[in-house]
Amino acid sequence: MKPRLLAIVELGGYPNLIPLYQRLGFDCEVVNSQRRALKYLKSQMPEVIVCEYNFQSDFRDRTSNLETLMAKIQRHPEVRLVVFYQDEFAVKFQSLRERFPVAEALRFPVTEADMETALTRIKSAL
Repeated sequence: MKPRLLAIVELGGYPNLIPLYQRLGFDCEVVNSQRRALKYLKSQMPEVIVCEYNFQSDFRDRTSNLETLMAKIQRHPEVRLVVFYQDEFAVKFQSLRERFPVAEALRFPVTEADMETALTRIKSAL
């Protein structure tokens, strides 16, 4: 059975990586919001989640788009998280990483080669 990968593409700004995910043998599902991702996670838990870190200072109770997602998957330590982040938010992202596990973190601009390397490492550990 193929490992499942959930790709959450909210802002984009990087290459379409779906063909890469499929070439590496993942069964891929793509959603375009955290809300849809949380709905997906109610019915199934993928082995890998790929998402973007978006710092947002206007949130009342969180600092980014990922806290709710990470709280949901922290009961599933087998899920590997790959996060794309902007260099200008590296310090904020690091504080999030201190609270929640991230298997791979890729700084923008994300390339297909970087993603292939990260997923190859993850897949070998599955």
